[in-house]
Amino acid sequence: MQTTPSTKTIVNQIFDEGRLSELLKQEASHGLGFEQCEFDGLNLYQLDLQGAQFVECSFADTCFESCQLAGTRWLHCKAGRADFRLANLTDALFCQSDLNNTNWELAKLASARFLEVKLTGARFGGAQTLGIDFHESLLIGADLRGMSFRKKTLEGLNFSDADLAGCDFRDAVFHKASLRDAHLKNARFDGADLRSADLRGLTIASLSQHFKGSLISHEQAAELVGGLGVRVM
Repeated sequence: MQTTPSTKTIVNQIFDEGRLSELLKQEASHGLGFEQCEFDGLNLYQLDLQGAQFVECSFADTCFESCQLAGTRWLHCKAGRADFRLANLTDALFCQSDLNNTNWELAKLASARFLEVKLTGARFGGAQTLGIDFHESLLIGADLRGMSFRKKTLEGLNFSDADLAGCDFRDAVFHKASLRDAHLKNARFDGADLRSADLRGLTIASLSQHFKGSLISHEQAAELVGGLGVRVM
């Protein structure tokens, strides 16, 4: 991720709510940069941080509920269990960051990008996700119900044990991705290319129920049939 020049960069500081609020009164958030700063456990409810950049910062258990975070950039950050409910993250970029067990429910995530991030156990219920992009990321056990991935190339995504109920994967291409033991109730895969996906945990019954019209390889078909005790020669 390339960062744009910042008007002011704060380095190696530990913030509390009051200090950060005072800083934002003095400086416009757009163009502010933070490097190796700690925001752990803070309640930043409704704070305006639009356009800010964060590099190697820590946000464990931080509350960003209803914050203005459009156009923010996050590189090598740690934000385990952070709460982004109802936040505006339009056009935000997260790169090579730990976002495990984060809450994104009802957030605005239009055109947000997640590159090489950890989102194990993350919850996206009710989020606005038009144009959202995930790349080379862990979504193990994540709640992605109802999200659309239609016509997307899904590169290096691990959906193992994720809740994908109602997701739209029509005409998507899975490349080195995993659907192992994912929950697929009412998910759609018409026209999807699954030849490079890990389908372990699926059964013939689930294949016929959810994957009609999709494309799988001979090897995948043999593995599925092998689960019935049938040998394919």
